[in-house]
Amino acid sequence: MSDEKLDKKKTIDLRKRHIGPSCKIFFSHDPIKIIRARGQYMYDETGQRYLDCINNVAHVGHCHPDVVKAGAQQMELLNTNTRFLHDNLVVYAQKLQATLPDKLSVCYFVNSGSEANDLALRLARQYSGHKDIITLENAYHGHVTSLIDISPYKFQQLADAELSPFVHVAPSPDVYRGRYRADHPDPATAYADEVKKIIDKVHKKDGKIAAFIAESLQSCGGQVIPPAGYFQQVAEHVRKAGGVFIADEVQVGFGRVGTNFWAFQLQGDDFVPDIVTMGKPIGNGHPMSCVVTTREVAEAFMSSGMEYFNTFGGNPVSCAVGLAVLDVIVKEDLQGNALRVGRHLSALLEKQKEKHPLIGDIRGCGLFVGVELVRDRLKLTPATAEAQEVIYKLKEQHILLSADGPHRNVLKFKPPLCFTTEDADLVVEKIDLILTELEEALKLHDALNADSSKRKLPADENGHQCHGGLIRSRGSSQQTKRLKT
Repeated sequence: MSDEKLDKKKTIDLRKRHIGPSCKIFFSHDPIKIIRARGQYMYDETGQRYLDCINNVAHVGHCHPDVVKAGAQQMELLNTNTRFLHDNLVVYAQKLQATLPDKLSVCYFVNSGSEANDLALRLARQYSGHKDIITLENAYHGHVTSLIDISPYKFQQLADAELSPFVHVAPSPDVYRGRYRADHPDPATAYADEVKKIIDKVHKKDGKIAAFIAESLQSCGGQVIPPAGYFQQVAEHVRKAGGVFIADEVQVGFGRVGTNFWAFQLQGDDFVPDIVTMGKPIGNGHPMSCVVTTREVAEAFMSSGMEYFNTFGGNPVSCAVGLAVLDVIVKEDLQGNALRVGRHLSALLEKQKEKHPLIGDIRGCGLFVGVELVRDRLKLTPATAEAQEVIYKLKEQHILLSADGPHRNVLKFKPPLCFTTEDADLVVEKIDLILTELEEALKLHDALNADSSKRKLPADENGHQCHGGLIRSRGSSQQTKRLKT
């Protein structure tokens, strides 16, 4: 750690000078400088404490002493690659596999979710001998070229984006805003049939399906929970076509959903993916990730004749950290805490939905919860700017939350799993007050029919432009103005 202490302005200036401009920062007009963290709290350079509701990477809590100790102690002894025998690698693989169905038994350790998903595509293509990939609307699977191609959440931001001829996008299984909604008699089958239609079209053009890939619960896509039975039917269609099912657990694995250790298990005991990828929470902030697959897929990958070697993947320090994370999850019953606190949080939010017309939907499992804000519950008009107003107002209350989804109108809860019922009470209390203020402003706007459409739209916490709804004067956090939409 550098001994030099920079003031915030200097830090900002150096970031602008030396860090790529496409690397966005939260709250770009007034970013937060975080210098330390512990548990579910982060602290800025003045010592101000922030409640962290968004860091699903610090899974067992920021800087958990057991995880820090495990990494530091192993670093003092040895860190090398997997071409040497070391117990940490095999013991960790054994313990990780014990959380999964027996069929998923072979591990490849890598360093990030992007690396894991890229390797998963290689495994799928080698095993199947096919090339085409089916992905979902609004999906995000990583930042490398192969994954941008299958991440509509990213490539749709490009003005000149062209879909790869080997990539096919199926409708997101969103029963709130999607093509088939909660009032549909069988949305799981309807959405799975859309995948079957894509497979049939690919076959008519002499293509062949290598894999269907999906986040077990869509995160960047707006906290979307697929209807039960959807994955089973999709897997059946894809396997009949000679492909495999890849479950991306990078955002939602390791007990976050409460009822299960893995989010794909929410679909039922009769569903087992062919490949599972994991990342973010696996190392509690340490850069590591993993691909777990079947013996058959692994043997097919071996048959290519190309050795797979990863310089840092599975090193003794990473495996020590991974083991400590698994131990803390069990020792502190964090999966159980995710279930209990998540249910409490969802119940509080449901009560707010009864009170606030801006809340269109509450959805989630455990400590993975989305609150979709809408300006009209019948038309589902996204309340994008209102969502950003909530984020900024919470920041002023020293609470960190973010918004995402295709319309950036879904408030995302994915805190460290040590989050408490008292934390949930506090956040929801603040959201209640903010929404009350916003709705009063909306009533005033409707009464006056004010037209300020030429005013510059505000940027959200990631620096994106907001469209419609409430904006705040930068000079005063209390003053609100309206945009006609």
